[in-house]
Amino acid sequence: MTRTLITGGLVVTAAEETHADVLVEDGRVAALATPGSQQWTADRVIDASRKYVVPGGVDAHTHMEMPFGGTFSSDTFETGTRAAAWGGTTTIIDFAIQSKGGSLRAGLDAWHEKADGRCAIDYGFHMIASDVNESTLKEMDALVEEGVTSFKLFMAYPGVFYSDDGQILRAMQRAGQNGGLIMVHAENGIAIDVLVEQAVARGHTDPRVHGEVRKALLEAEATYRAIKLAQVAGAPLYVVHVSAAEAVAELTRARDEGLNVFGETCPQYLFLSTDNLAEPDFEGAKYVCSTPLRPREHQAALWRGLRSNDLQVVSTDHCPFCFTGQKELGRGDFSKIPNGLPGVENRMDLLHQAVVDGHISRRRWIEIACATPARMFGLYPQKGTIAPGSDADIVIYDPRAEQVISAETHHMNVDYSAYEGRRLTGRVETVLSRGEPVISQRTYTGRAGHGAYTPRSTCQYLN
Repeated sequence: MTRTLITGGLVVTAAEETHADVLVEDGRVAALATPGSQQWTADRVIDASRKYVVPGGVDAHTHMEMPFGGTFSSDTFETGTRAAAWGGTTTIIDFAIQSKGGSLRAGLDAWHEKADGRCAIDYGFHMIASDVNESTLKEMDALVEEGVTSFKLFMAYPGVFYSDDGQILRAMQRAGQNGGLIMVHAENGIAIDVLVEQAVARGHTDPRVHGEVRKALLEAEATYRAIKLAQVAGAPLYVVHVSAAEAVAELTRARDEGLNVFGETCPQYLFLSTDNLAEPDFEGAKYVCSTPLRPREHQAALWRGLRSNDLQVVSTDHCPFCFTGQKELGRGDFSKIPNGLPGVENRMDLLHQAVVDGHISRRRWIEIACATPARMFGLYPQKGTIAPGSDADIVIYDPRAEQVISAETHHMNVDYSAYEGRRLTGRVETVLSRGEPVISQRTYTGRAGHGAYTPRSTCQYLN
């Protein structure tokens, strides 16, 4: 294994910022020292002068090759993890899916088969439980033991992934016993389906209607209900892709009561809005995702939640569908538009722009994008920080470089960008994954198969 020395950079972690040289040996961080104070020798020296040296991003919510609405998300594990690396993310946690009538094990095995030998960066799995029964509950115990320690349940999508309150409660009770973390997609899917049916019957079929029927109040109601079910079960709760100010308020109230309740939001809710859904000529279909984009005034509550730690994590919910041939399935009926946005390549840069714009600090950038997701899902300090013994997942980041996001230059396997034309300050320059260069001076030097499956311990925030 090559010995690497990173010199002259500002090392930024969630805990501190310090000018330091970083020595990497055998895929791990061996030591940090005051610049020039050690006479280290190395096979490879990376000059990080005037750059940040930050932990590789941990994106705890992606959907590679996910079946949805009669098609599949367009990024494979190979293309999606390569794009993630270009954006400074060195670990993803994807979602394996239990099919109705099937076992958790069969779903997990299917996702292992998709990913094995194809990933450019390290990866783990959550488990979507779409058929909660006695067998499922027993399987949860075994999966926690082997490093799949989080389980997602849907209060949305009746007939597809939906679980009723009784199933959710039973899964939460089991997680309370085995140490697992229940993740919930919090929207009242039963009520939303009524509103969808009524809208289509009235001839309201444009993409913008997607945001109108999936009401913020129905996200807030489901968030409140999930919190109360978790409280009854005596279990922790992680609410994914929080988009509405009213839902943030429910999480804030629960956390003020001392409950182990956590919230995640995504860049699309921080930077996009219903204005995008309303773009003419069916262009709004590009922005159809669930939970949906909200009116712009919701963004202030999300940023406030991130600053106050009532929201702890920013993930992408990366689930791309090409505009041509996939999003177009919903022409004439918004309810048939595949739900999902691309973003795994853009998250670290967009959040750095939030630093530039004064929404968050540098250390908070690293906290919500690297350290907290690693802690939340049992990967810290192997991932999410730069410290002796940690995996050498390291990004050399140029905070002064300027870029314009565009589908013409991105590396995700999708034919549009949700952030087309957006100007950003800051850009990934070099990326190491376990000490191996994946991106070298803006050139891809990684390979499919370098990325390793990474079992996880349980949530590191629980009392």
